Order: sequence, then structure tokens, then C-alpha cells
Amino acid sequence: MPMMCAVTFSPRGRLYYADPGPYSPKVGDKVLIPTDAGPEVAECMWAPQWVSDDIGGLPVLAGMAQTADVEQHAASRRRRAQARVTAKRLIREHELPMKVVGVDHIPAENMFTIYFTADHRVDFRGLVRDLARTLAARIDLRQLSARDSARIQGGIGSCGRDLCCATFLTDFEPVSIRMAKDQDLPLNPMKISGACGRLMCCLRYEHPLYEQFKAEVPAVGARVSTPDGDGRVVSHDIPRDRVVVRLDAGGGRCACSRASVCGSRKEYEAAHPGPGTAPGGADALARQPGAAESPDA
Repeated sequence: MPMMCAVTFSPRGRLYYADPGPYSPKVGDKVLIPTDAGPEVAECMWAPQWVSDDIGGLPVLAGMAQTADVEQHAASRRRRAQARVTAKRLIREHELPMKVVGVDHIPAENMFTIYFTADHRVDFRGLVRDLARTLAARIDLRQLSARDSARIQGGIGSCGRDLCCATFLTDFEPVSIRMAKDQDLPLNPMKISGACGRLMCCLRYEHPLYEQFKAEVPAVGARVSTPDGDGRVVSHDIPRDRVVVRLDAGGGRCACSRASVCGSRKEYEAAHPGPGTAPGGADALARQPGAAESPDA
């Protein structure tokens, strides 16, 4: 079985998985991770452990970070902090509608990558010249979207945990207001928007379960047979995997598990097949608000 460890490039930052190779770092040890810009210092967050899954393609540790590597990393951090302060000052002087959200530094190439956000396109050619002259380095300015900005800056979500995009999400999948409606969430932008101001990524996590539930159980208004008697579905309690039914006898309500409602209805259909209804037809159950319908109805 292969081995795997997890590292991070910044405190409380995203975890990156790597193949430890011949090395055995402990939690807190500094290691070298191969990147496009050369080996970079990272901190081991998970010690190497055996895994049963296929993890081919993970980067292999370039070695344990030595004192010189750690010192160079610290010097690079100081230069990044200096570049951030300088960029903010020059942006104010140029009166540009920009906000600096992150800075990367590649010592081997003497290059700074400065990430910023802006509502519109910005002409920053003069800013680049002043930055290059002041920092005596190559400058690359990159404009980020709202979601990418939140990923770089990090923060705490409404759930009280670190932002998903800053910890484990590797890419952004489409999120729509329909997902919030399907989950019966309040359509209040303050309730369903994340730190980036866009719809929360976590709306997508449970949405397939809601779709599957509604596809398998009787629709609201459908007639069903429950262990407590016949009735009509009035609502779905998806988190508890239940269907709420108003009983014909007395008008009371009962919450039945999906299995009991669907199973009882299948037995009912099998025992009392109607015209155009196949015995045990689960599809007919979802279609019928009352009496059985024909397939062409």
C-alpha cells in the first residue's frame, strides 16, 4: 500500500497531499515540496500513513527542509510583507480602484505576483512600472474573482468553520438559487451567501440527496398507505428521511419513514391494481394525486 502525508504552506491554510517517499516527517516538521517554481518549504500537518486508495500522481517530497531553506523562506515572507505594503501605498498614489488580497514571491526568479480585486478592468501599467522600480523585481499583477479572493484571504463561514474554499475545495462548481429552493432554505441573500458575496458552495453538498429523495418518494399531494392508515402526503422531512402524511381517519398527521410509506404503497398497488397501473408501480405512486391514472394521462 502507498503512503501519504499532508502539508500546508501557511498557518491554517489549505492542506496539500504528498507522497513522503523515503522520508518520515513528523507533525510540525518543515519539508520541501516540489512546485513549478522549485522546491518550497511547507509544514507537515499529517504524518505519513498507509492508505488503501490509489494515490498515483501525488508530488513526492523533495526532502526535509534544512536551516538554510527555512531562513530563505523567512526572508521571502518578509519580502512579501514589504511588497504588500508597497503595493497598497502605490495604489493609493495612483488612485486606482484596486484591493490587494495576496502576494507571492519566487526568490529564484526575483519575481512578485500580486493578486488584487476590482469591480472593473483597471489600467495598472503605471503601477507595474513603479512597483518594479521600487521593489527591484519583476512584477505580475493578477485580478481575481470574488470566490478566488475569499480562497486566498480565508476566513470563517456562517457555520463557524474555516471557509471550504480556503481549506479543501480544489475548484468551484456551479451553485444556483434552485439548490436553495429545493432544500427549503430562506431565499435571503444574507442567509445563503458566503464571505465572497456569492451563493455558498455548501449548498451543493447535500443537493443530490434532496433530488434523490424527491425522485423516490410520493410527491406532495399524492395518496399513500401508511402503517397508521391511508392518507395524503402534505410535506417531506428530508433531513430525517421521513414523509409527513395527513390521515383520512381523524385528519391527524403522522411522520413515516420513506421505506414504510413506499413499501406499503407498493403492496397496496399490488393488491388493488387499477386500470393502466402495473402492480407495484412506484412511478404511478408519484404521479397519482388520487385515483390511478393511465400511462398516457
